[in-house]
Amino acid sequence: MNEKKSTVILVVDDDDLVRMTLSVLVGSLGYHCLVAGDGVEALSVLESTSVDLVLSDIVMPGMDGLDLLSHIKEDHKETDVIISTGYHEKASYAEVIKAGAIDFIKKPIDQAELEAKLARALRERKMIRELERLSMHDGLTGIQNRRAFDGHFPYEVERAHRQGYSLMLAVMDVDNFKEYNDTFGHNEGDKLLMGLAEILRECTRDSVDMCFRLGGDEFAVLLPQANEDQGTEIVQRILLSFTEQNFGNTTLSIGLVDCGRNLEIARDADEMEMKERADQAMYDAKKSGKNCIVTRF
Repeated sequence: MNEKKSTVILVVDDDDLVRMTLSVLVGSLGYHCLVAGDGVEALSVLESTSVDLVLSDIVMPGMDGLDLLSHIKEDHKETDVIISTGYHEKASYAEVIKAGAIDFIKKPIDQAELEAKLARALRERKMIRELERLSMHDGLTGIQNRRAFDGHFPYEVERAHRQGYSLMLAVMDVDNFKEYNDTFGHNEGDKLLMGLAEILRECTRDSVDMCFRLGGDEFAVLLPQANEDQGTEIVQRILLSFTEQNFGNTTLSIGLVDCGRNLEIARDADEMEMKERADQAMYDAKKSGKNCIVTRF
């Protein structure tokens, strides 16, 4: 798909002529353009549609551009904002940027200036998103890292509770990994870790389950919308696949727990307890002779 055509820009202006003119202009530059007549209508669009960039007037009845910007920064963090103002208006570039906009453009809007600002904003947006993606992924295995896990876990727990479905957490550790590293060298140890990450990808559900390297030889998998039987089946598949790879005398110890909310305690404490239960189940698997799964439902 053409990258520009897949980029959604929302034009927000209470002046019908300005709004229509900007819509035609943005569309002529190759972007997919939506329109809204005020801040309230813009928020309604944002609730139902994924928008990359909002180009908003600053002076509008009801909800002005800075109020809209505040709402977007709070509730639609993936959407960037450029604010436009007339020459007679007092809002400065510094004020708009401090409020969270990525750029500022004066009216009447010049086509060449708008084209350049949109191109720069979207180029910078793409670069920032790539840096964010890299910061959330493990450099060796390519799967998500502990930072990503710490962000996803509370969100997934709350979403599962809110929508009424089950959520499973599996924590696993490679048994005898230090001995394997000492015997075969760190390059072979890295290959083992990359192999395990690939097994996690292959044994879990695309676009549903989430795989993480927590650090060292410890990994985790989040399994939304998986009941106890389904969660157990997935981790059994992981355990069997790892065994079949025959990485020397290494095996996996896996702890599997359900993450249903306990409303009698605070959410943070409940989430900590879930993770501690998963860790303890994994340690119990090691104490039970390794190469096994311990569940705590």
